[in-house]
Amino acid sequence: MTRIDATFARLRAARKKAFVAYIMGGDPDVATSLAVMKGMPAAGVDIIELGMPFTDPMADGPTIQLAGQRALEGGMTLEATLQMVRDFRAGDDVTPIVMMGYYNPIYSRGVDRFLADAKAAGIDGLIVVDLPPEEDDELCIPAQAAGLNFIRLATPTTDAKRLPKVLQNTSGFVYYVSVTGITGAAAAVATEVGPEVARIKAATDLPVIVGFGISTPDQAAAIASVADGCVVGSAIVKEIGAGKPVSDVLAGIAALAAGAHRA
Repeated sequence: MTRIDATFARLRAARKKAFVAYIMGGDPDVATSLAVMKGMPAAGVDIIELGMPFTDPMADGPTIQLAGQRALEGGMTLEATLQMVRDFRAGDDVTPIVMMGYYNPIYSRGVDRFLADAKAAGIDGLIVVDLPPEEDDELCIPAQAAGLNFIRLATPTTDAKRLPKVLQNTSGFVYYVSVTGITGAAAAVATEVGPEVARIKAATDLPVIVGFGISTPDQAAAIASVADGCVVGSAIVKEIGAGKPVSDVLAGIAALAAGAHRA
């Protein structure tokens, strides 16, 4: 059982929904992003998504693209992202960490080396948005053999024919992308998301977490009420990008978490 599996078991027992929060590793610098990361569990974050900055983030909207650019310009690397995880784990061995990004940096490092380093650092799962199920032999299956969850995205365009393929080797949870397009582009609507979540849950026992289009505590509550939890990314990254103090960023995260947890 991974930390992700244990977290969902705990939340189910408490009849609570999961709040998942995303930050970009190294944005705007390592010290700031690590301070935010270390404060997330106390702010109510159940699972941390840590972005790997990449030069061609095709699924991301302007907010997260700019975050990646700031991180890269500050010298952020995959190794430095792994070091952030090691530093976080020095004080927290419970909160799950999902590394989210693109395959190129992993491929460049070498899959076997990356998986060994990620597991040793304390990463629990991976979301790699540009590796479809047809490429599971590349990373998904080796990752699961190494003890890491491999979390797949389902979208409004994932039809009944495609869904079994998407779910085939998924573990940890299913990430339902609530809107078509890029991150931060549109608002999620619970009445539209609910039937889609139900459709996915009919095909899997895994928790279904909804992301994209959630930026307020009320939206977090509404979306979490029709799923097993929600993800907020762009709204948090926007606050970091605006230069808000870490304490203010964490206060905003706490408000979003409270919204999700009241669902």
